[in-house]
Amino acid sequence: MADAKLSGAVPPAHASPHPMADPGYGKRSAPDQHPRRNDDFAHLAPREAAIAAYVDRLPDGADVSVKTLARVLPYGQCALRTALNNLHRAGHLRRGRERITDEGSGRWITRTWFTRTARDDDWWATFTRGGLPEAAPDRARPTRSRAFVLLAALGRTTPVLSLSAAACAELAPLAAEWFARGATEEDVLRALAAGLPVPVHSPAALVRTRLRDKLPPPPEPVRDTPSPPPSRILECAECGIPGRPESLPGGLCGRCRGETAPSRSTPLTAATVRAHAAATRAAMTRRTERPRL
Repeated sequence: MADAKLSGAVPPAHASPHPMADPGYGKRSAPDQHPRRNDDFAHLAPREAAIAAYVDRLPDGADVSVKTLARVLPYGQCALRTALNNLHRAGHLRRGRERITDEGSGRWITRTWFTRTARDDDWWATFTRGGLPEAAPDRARPTRSRAFVLLAALGRTTPVLSLSAAACAELAPLAAEWFARGATEEDVLRALAAGLPVPVHSPAALVRTRLRDKLPPPPEPVRDTPSPPPSRILECAECGIPGRPESLPGGLCGRCRGETAPSRSTPLTAATVRAHAAATRAAMTRRTERPRL
């Protein structure tokens, strides 16, 4: 059903390639997106879903301005501008600027960040500050770790060290510590399979002992100072005014969301101030001149 909704906005295969923006500009994929699925945009209206599916398949650096999208999609600029704003509200899109430091100078580059995985305002706020928000727990079937796979395959090269699935799961953290200290699969296999006793009475016990006793030392700490996170500023999707993420919920500023700004009092002119001061002095003079009873 989702594919049927999207087919109307996706250009045919023989269409010319989508225009690219100037180097450094254009679409920028947000990090930690979930793998692509057919129902990624099923929660959106058909028009927004079609546009999101098209933008999702564009490479980084593609020109995703309203004018360019209007030339390749069957929607006018007004409809596209409204649809992109709706993608902001749904958490798939943010516009802003990012400071790039190269050759000792800082340049601000216009960015359009897109994610097929909808994100809330808190996620975008953390991303703007240069951090990477924690990924939500994946409900999919967990994949086997590198350490588990190595232990499960141990019996193929050394049959006397064949381990059960339960033993592999129990011993995987010990093997993972080897990888954390820079060891390779060959290093682990060599330590486990070299000079085996005859016979091997308990493969799991032997593997456990060798993983613990032969554990290599931890690597030297890295002394290089990590590069500072990039500086990012979000902008209102409608009017383009920059602001803090907290002031742009859904990618829109308060004015574009229809909120009424608090009225500001009109500054008093110099003549008005002098008139008020004169009236105040006159009132004080009359009070001091009032006869006492």
